[in-house]
Amino acid sequence: MNGYRLTADQIAAYGAYLQQEERAAGTVEKYLRDLRAFARWLEGSEVTREDPAGWKNYLLSLRYAPVTINSMLAALNGFFQFAGWSDCRVKFLKIQRRLFRDQSRELTRPEYDRLIAAARGRGQERLALLVETMGATGVRVSEVKYLTVEAAQRGRAEISLKGKIRVILLPNKLCRKLLKYAKKQKTASGEIFLTKSGTGLSRRQIWAEMKRLCKYAGVEPKKVFPHNLRHLFATTFYCSSRDIVKLADVLGHSSIETTRIYLVTSGAEHVRQLDRLGLVS
Repeated sequence: MNGYRLTADQIAAYGAYLQQEERAAGTVEKYLRDLRAFARWLEGSEVTREDPAGWKNYLLSLRYAPVTINSMLAALNGFFQFAGWSDCRVKFLKIQRRLFRDQSRELTRPEYDRLIAAARGRGQERLALLVETMGATGVRVSEVKYLTVEAAQRGRAEISLKGKIRVILLPNKLCRKLLKYAKKQKTASGEIFLTKSGTGLSRRQIWAEMKRLCKYAGVEPKKVFPHNLRHLFATTFYCSSRDIVKLADVLGHSSIETTRIYLVTSGAEHVRQLDRLGLVS
C-alpha cells in the first residue's frame, strides 16, 4: 500500500487550488463532485494504483457515456497531479472523433426563436433578453457577469476567465436592447442581469429558468441549457464567416481542435452531405 488516503480536507484544498487557478465555478463544482463520488466508491480504503482503473471499469458497467467517463477521470487526474500522486494517474478511454452530432440534443434556430418568444409572451423580459444575449454573443454562462452597462455603452465586453482576458464585440442592436432594459430596471452601472435583490444571476438559476421555459416554448428540455446557446452561436457564426480561426478567438479557445468540436454537423446535415456526393445511381 502506498499510504494514499483521500480525505474531505484534501478535496477542499483541491477546490481552493482550482479557484486560485481561476477555473470556472461550474468546472470546480463538477471536479469536486466527481472526486467525492470516487471517494464514496473507495468506501474509506486507501487509494492504490489500481483503484482509478477499477473506478473507470465501474463507470463503464453503469453505462456512462465515454465522454462523461473521461470528464470524470480528468477530475481524478487533476487531483492526483495536485496531491503528488502521479503514480495513480489513469488513462482516458480512447474515443474516435464524432463525425456528427446527436440531432436529438441539437438546438435549432427555430427552437431558439421560440424560447425567446415564449419568455416574452410570459412577461419574462430578463430571461428573453438573457437567452438572446447568450445566443448572439456565444458567452459562457459564467461570463454573463461581464455583460455590464459599461460594456453595452462601449459595444464590447472584456471577459477575464482562466487567467486570460478577451474582448468580445456586442451587436449594435443588442447593445440598444441591453441599455433599454438596464434603464427600465434603473441599473446605472455594473451587471445588467440581476436578481430582484440586486445580486448577479447564478449558473443554477439561469439553468433552472431556461428549463422551466421549455414547456411553454414547445422545446425538448434536453436541448435547452446555456452551453447549447454557445453551440448555436458557433455554428451560425461559422456558417456565415467560414473562419474557424476567428471563431476560436471569439469563443476564447486556446486550441482550434476545441473549436472543431462545436462545428460537428447534425446527423441530418451529414446525410444531406452524403446525398450531394451523387454516388448512388
